[in-house]
Amino acid sequence: MKLETDQSNPKSAPVAADSRSPASLPAAMVLSRPPFRGFFIFTSVLLLCFALPLFHLVRFAGHSELYSHILLIPVVSAYLIWTKRGPVSETKPSPRMALLPLAIGALLLGGYQMAMKKGWTPEVPDSLAVTTLAFLCFWLAGGFVFLGAKYLKGMAFPLAMLLFCVPFPVVVRDGIEYFLQRGSAEVAYAMLNLSGMPVLQTSTHFKLPGFSLEVAPECSGIHSTLVLVITSLMAAYLFLKKPSSRLVLMLVVIPLALLRNGFRIFVIAELCVRMGPQMIDSPIHRRGGPVFFVLSLVPLFLLLLYLSKRELRKEQSLAVPPKK
Repeated sequence: MKLETDQSNPKSAPVAADSRSPASLPAAMVLSRPPFRGFFIFTSVLLLCFALPLFHLVRFAGHSELYSHILLIPVVSAYLIWTKRGPVSETKPSPRMALLPLAIGALLLGGYQMAMKKGWTPEVPDSLAVTTLAFLCFWLAGGFVFLGAKYLKGMAFPLAMLLFCVPFPVVVRDGIEYFLQRGSAEVAYAMLNLSGMPVLQTSTHFKLPGFSLEVAPECSGIHSTLVLVITSLMAAYLFLKKPSSRLVLMLVVIPLALLRNGFRIFVIAELCVRMGPQMIDSPIHRRGGPVFFVLSLVPLFLLLLYLSKRELRKEQSLAVPPKK
C-alpha cells in the first residue's frame, strides 16, 4: 500500500515532514507544539523565580567534593528525558496529579520560612536542600499540568535522577557518614583478624602493634559510595530490563561500598604496622580513594555482565519454539 501525494500542490510537503516519529523531530519542532511550548514557558518562569537559590546550588556544588556530581546530573537527566520522550499524542494534562508535588513544594517553603522566623539558622546544605527540592516539586507539578502523567511515566527514571541534585540535610549526611564509618570499621576489623594481625577495637579506634588508628568521619567514603550508587542506578536502567535484575544490582552497592572502604582501611593499617606510622600520610591514604573506587567497579560490572547475559539467555530460550 503506497501513499501518493500531489507533487503540484506545495502545501502537501509539510505532511511528509510531520509524518516522522515524534521522538525523531528536532527540538524546535517539538517545542513549537502547544503542550511543550507552555511547559517551556512555565520552566523559564520557574527558573527565574528560583534563579538565586539555583545559583547558590551551582556555586556550592562547584566547591564541594561530596556534591560535585550535582553539576553533571541535570545534563545526564536532560539527555535521557530527550531520548525517552514519547509521542506528542500522549500529552494529556493531569491537573489533579499536580496537586501533590505542588502541595509538597509549598509546605517545604512555608515550613522553611516559619522555622527561620522562629530563630532557626539553617546551614548551607539545609537551605539548599529545601529550595532545590521545592523547585523540583513545582517543576514536576508543571509537567503534570502541561504534559500529563501518561507522558511523564516513560521518563520516570531520568526525572527521579534529578533528586540527586538535592544536597543531604546535615542530619541526614551525618547519619550516612556514621553508618559508613562504623560499617567500614567493622569490615576492616574482620579483615585484620583474618590476616592474623593483633588488633584491639574500640568503636572506630584500632590499637595495633606500635600504632593506633582511628576511622574518622572524613574516611567514611560517603562521596565514593554516592557515586557508586548513581553508577549502579544508571547501569541497571541502561543495560538491564527485568526489575529483579535491577534490584539485585542496586542491593549489592552498599555491601560493596563497605567492603571497599574496609579494605582501604585494612591496607593502610597493614602498611603502617609493617612499614611505619609515616604511611598514614602516604599518597595511598591521602589520594588513594579513586584507586579503591575503580577496584569496587570491577565486581559491580562483573555482576552487571552476568545479569545481562542471564536475561539474554532467558529471552533466547523463550524465542525458540517448543519441539513437537
